[in-house]
Amino acid sequence: MDSYLIQVNGHGDHAPMLDVHLKTNGNSISLGKVKGRKPRWAVRASEMSKKTFNPVRAIVDSMKVEPNPKKAMISLSLGDPTVFGNLPTNDEVTRAVKEVLDSGRYNGYAPSVGYQSCREAVAAYYNCPEAPLEAQDVILTSGCSQAIELALAVLANPGQNILVPRPGFSLYKTLALSMGIEVKLYNLLPEKAWEIDLKHLESLVDEKTACLIVNNPSNPCGSVFSKSHLQKILAVASRQCVPILADEIYGDMVFADCKYEPIATLSTNVPILSCGGLAKRWLVPGWRMGWILIHDRRDIFGNEIRDGLLRLSQRILGPCTIVQGALERILHRTPPEFYHNTLSILKSNADLCYAALSAIPGLQPVRPAGAMYLMVEIEMEHFPEFENDVEFTERLISEQSVFCLPATCFEYPNFFRVVITVPEEMILEACSRIQEFCEMHYQGAEGAQDLECDK
Repeated sequence: MDSYLIQVNGHGDHAPMLDVHLKTNGNSISLGKVKGRKPRWAVRASEMSKKTFNPVRAIVDSMKVEPNPKKAMISLSLGDPTVFGNLPTNDEVTRAVKEVLDSGRYNGYAPSVGYQSCREAVAAYYNCPEAPLEAQDVILTSGCSQAIELALAVLANPGQNILVPRPGFSLYKTLALSMGIEVKLYNLLPEKAWEIDLKHLESLVDEKTACLIVNNPSNPCGSVFSKSHLQKILAVASRQCVPILADEIYGDMVFADCKYEPIATLSTNVPILSCGGLAKRWLVPGWRMGWILIHDRRDIFGNEIRDGLLRLSQRILGPCTIVQGALERILHRTPPEFYHNTLSILKSNADLCYAALSAIPGLQPVRPAGAMYLMVEIEMEHFPEFENDVEFTERLISEQSVFCLPATCFEYPNFFRVVITVPEEMILEACSRIQEFCEMHYQGAEGAQDLECDK
């Protein structure tokens, strides 16, 4: 019978040496001395965590300013419609969740892609002849943010690139960079109600382009693309054979004089992953219920993308089961008046804000057509004491206690974004303070020139 003897020699500050002898059939063979590993702590953050960067948080957290203590703070920065309590969800929505909770039938794990009945409910809600959907075309996710993350993860590999709008929602870049995916920014045109610069978009496509992100209606712009413009976008995607990731979380949140067209209803040949959820239209962002709708009528994605989404969904077991259980009732029983009332409030606020800011020298708001936002250009030549939009908005906080996000957060300097979900009186007060601020700092052409010379 063979036997093995390992002798450890070492003392003091010296690393232990392993004196290894192998005894077999009575004969001892020395294998020499091997230096052992001295354990030590070496815990480091992952490369993925180091690549994760949220530009909004980075900019906002670096704004070390205190609001004016003589004026109550008015925050027009956060895209959460629930903050001020003036936009509650519908009673039918909360009743649906209460009944599901009381039933006790949705306390366990659900399939990673969501309950079959809930996927059927979403498919039925969005199904139409131009873009048919079945349950197998729906993946339920933990909010629209996870839908976007899964869609990016299934479409793009490290080293590839994606096409992202500028100005655009910062999450696209945050997710892509953490995955080692390059971001190429295509321009939106404020003078054309934030339509895409299609020539610029197409010039960015190369052999490593994995997908095109189209955000409609838009955060941060509040713009809504026309049918004809969406068809032109699809033509670019079709020519270049680039799939589309459609961020449509604000779908149907458009004002009365405008029409929302889901991009998948306008094309049969471009494969599209459409991301949406309950957060904004139903005014429940904290409930974390989102979905991916797979539109692939030419079978370009095939089984590979569907299987990839399934595997990715299995990393975390899907969205809250309580909300899943209530989903069919939420989608199919929420009264139309609820949507109408929400949009009426947003449209009224948008009109008030646009009119008030348009009258202020040095500001050029761009009229929104939907969603919950309005973008405002700062004519920086008339505010020469400020270097950029970040300084402008910092001083607006410190002097007037009004907080708007500088559009540098959205890769678009010298603008700022206003959230229009706040109560009407707050919108009016904020606009009045912004006017006071601009009148205090505005310089006409001659005054601005003089100030520049003095520097």
